[in-house]
Order: sequence, then structure tokens, then C-alpha cells
Amino acid sequence: MQQIPRGYEHRPRLVAFTPMSALSPINRESELRSDATKLAELWKSAQIIHMVDSRLSAADDSLTFIDAAAVKALQESFIEGDRFFLGIGRDDNQAYFAWRTTWINQPEDDGTEEFEKRKYEGFKTLREVGGNLDADELALAMHAVGLANWHANHTHCARCGAKTISDLGGSVRVCVEDATQHHPRTDPAVIVLVRDKDDRILLGHQPIWPDKRFSTFAGFVETGESFEECVSREVFEEAGVYASDINYLTSQPWPFPASIMIAFEAITHRPEEARPDGTEITEVRWFSRDEMKAAVIAEDILLPPTISVARRMIEAWYTRVDGYTREQLRGGESWRP
Repeated sequence: MQQIPRGYEHRPRLVAFTPMSALSPINRESELRSDATKLAELWKSAQIIHMVDSRLSAADDSLTFIDAAAVKALQESFIEGDRFFLGIGRDDNQAYFAWRTTWINQPEDDGTEEFEKRKYEGFKTLREVGGNLDADELALAMHAVGLANWHANHTHCARCGAKTISDLGGSVRVCVEDATQHHPRTDPAVIVLVRDKDDRILLGHQPIWPDKRFSTFAGFVETGESFEECVSREVFEEAGVYASDINYLTSQPWPFPASIMIAFEAITHRPEEARPDGTEITEVRWFSRDEMKAAVIAEDILLPPTISVARRMIEAWYTRVDGYTREQLRGGESWRP
């Protein structure tokens, strides 16, 4: 196995990047989770996100909140589900919850192309709506979807196999047999903007993505591995180049289903050695700013969606030079199918 060089040099950040705010607009108020009486009182005046199959009650560009009275009315169509306490707004002192439900009588698939749209009318996935949400609603949506995914996949105790139930405002699940508490897990993954000495960036294409979709490189942190070691390993494995000058940029929750993306930039001094691994990455391309601008105009590239930290990293690099703006990159973005 070819060895990856050690001894990274941590130099000043080269990409002009504005990290996400360190203070969430929603105070999670973890001390309230154990106070069932207080949570019940907050529920009465709460703004509530209704969730079905991890979809959020939402319009095209905002979440749609309901109140406790609406929840009661909807119980004719939906099975009463878990209530997740999401926190209290720092600016408005408003309590927020998510209400995860399932259908009592699920609509029957009639085989038409419009069935999915009718079934989930008024609901959207985080992928669909996330890029249009403001900071407050995005924080709520990320929290709600992350909890919903975790609860859906951890219905039984990992120690004894017995059923688990939601507790402490949805922040834990408790085994009904031995009272073991099970907490949501978050899987760390690094995501890397690779540059060369000429300030070009290297992007890759995954075969599961739409044609022409290119993005930065990413991968899960393995057991016993530092973030920086993971950056170097993933870049070498996927793109065939050694990464040095590794610098931390920011992080982003990514509940698809349960990750957090830790974003870095890195430099490679041998750009000519870039090549795809042929499995996870099937094509790699170097882009100067002019080449990226031309590719977007010609619709020769689909960039990551605006909700993603990958897109923010690319835009931060692109706009670091005068005359290059985010608007020039609009229109060429896509989710995976």
C-alpha cells in the first residue's frame, strides 16, 4: 500500500471563507427535556413542524408551522407520533416542536406519475426546501430531520433487542426492558476543497449523481483517525493526489441520514497526478475560475445545491477574486436523483 506523507503544514487559510455562526438561532434548552410538565405547557403555544416519512410541512421557500389545535384535528388522518422538542427561539422566545407521524390509511398508489405529488402535498424533503430556508428555519429543519431519521431506525435496544420508546423530548430512546438510554449518533465526515498552486480547484463526479454533476471530495472518518488524516486519505483514494497545507474551514450538520460535514481546504503540489478511483469517483476535472464560469454558462457542469457546504466552499473560492460573483454560478446545481 502506498504511504501517504505525514507532517502536514497548517498555514493561514487561503480561501476567503465566512464560517457559519457559532451561535444557533434556536436555543435547544436541554435542561427542559427532563421536565415533562414544562414541555406539555410549551406544546400548547408551540410552533410545530408536521413530519411524514421524514418530510417537513413546508411551502417552496419556508416551513409551514401548525399549532396544538391543528395537531388534534389531524389525528383523524395521522397516527399520533413522537413529539420532538427542538428548542426556543433566541429572538422571539417561541417554543418549537416537530410532530412525527404515520398515515392511518395511507393513500393508495394508483400508478400515475402524480401520485407522489398528491400523497405528499404540503410536505417537502429537506433536500427540496433546505436551500430556500432562512437560518432559523434551516436550524429547525436540520434538527427535526436528524431526529426523525434516528428514531425511525432505532426502534429496538442494541443490547437486548427489546422495544425502545422516545423520551426526554425526543432526545433519547429508552429500552422498555432494562431502561438503557440510547442517544442519537452523528457520523463525522470530512469534505475537502482541493486546490493547486495556480489556484485551480479539483472536483469529482460520482456515478450515482446526475450527468455533469461535480463536487468536492468527501468521506467518513474511520475509527482511530484524525480529521486531517481522513482528509489526506480520502483525497488520495478518490482523486490520486497527495494533500498538504490542510486547513479547517467550517462544519455543517447533514442529516442524510445522520452526518456532520467537517470542511477543509487542502493543496496538492502534483496536480498532474489527479485521476479517479473508478469506483466512488469516475471523473475528475480541474477548474480555473474562467473555466468554471464557462462550464456553468454552457451547462457543462452541475454544481452542488446551495444548501450544501460544498457549494459554499466552491463559491468562497470563486468569489475571492474581484469580478467573480455568486450570481455567475447560479442555475447549475442539482441533487442526486
